Amino acid sequence: MTETVGRDQATGVATKVMVVDDHPMWRNAVERDLAEAGFEVVAVAASGDEAITRFAAARPHVVVLDLQIPAPNGVEVTRTVLAQDPSARVLILSASGEQADVLEALKAGATGYLVKSASSADLIAAVGRVAAGGTVFTPGLAGLVLGEFRRLSDPKEEQSEASQLTERETEVLRMVAKGWGSKQIAERLVISHRTVQNHVQNTLRKLQMHNRVELTRWAIEQGLDDDEE
Repeated sequence: MTETVGRDQATGVATKVMVVDDHPMWRNAVERDLAEAGFEVVAVAASGDEAITRFAAARPHVVVLDLQIPAPNGVEVTRTVLAQDPSARVLILSASGEQADVLEALKAGATGYLVKSASSADLIAAVGRVAAGGTVFTPGLAGLVLGEFRRLSDPKEEQSEASQLTERETEVLRMVAKGWGSKQIAERLVISHRTVQNHVQNTLRKLQMHNRVELTRWAIEQGLDDDEE
């Protein structure tokens, strides 16, 4: 069962992952667990500089990244690699569960955040979900993060932005807000995976956002994750 976790369900191609952590034993353990689950670990790094250099060469789909690494730190690495390849996904795996660290990582574009107390099974599931376009938070952090972004939001400006969206784009956005991946949305709406991605990209453009994390956050702030019934 776990052998299929690390592969794209549509193509059967293994998801490419890079692991970044300055502690060799931890880095090796994460690399081993992901490889055993079917992911293709294409690079490892012990510092921010190594991560940026090896990312450019290996082009992983997902970066599993510690925040506290030799300079540049995980937040700066996240910004840099996503500027190089906006389609990549960054999953933070950190010893810190501080809200400030979580917020900084998400603002930089990270798609998920796990603390290192997470089990191997949780990590494997998180990497799979992130690779599929979803978002992941360690239990207990999501409420804190979303509460902070609600506090910082400007409802009047957001309502005017929402009026730019088509009915189908809003429908897709509701599912994104509930944590659905592109494949799940495609199956539910009986449309292609590519069409879902196009709707998401159009929505990002209209709302002047840069990635799916910002989009999910905005949609939740608008209450689009609530059931309509």
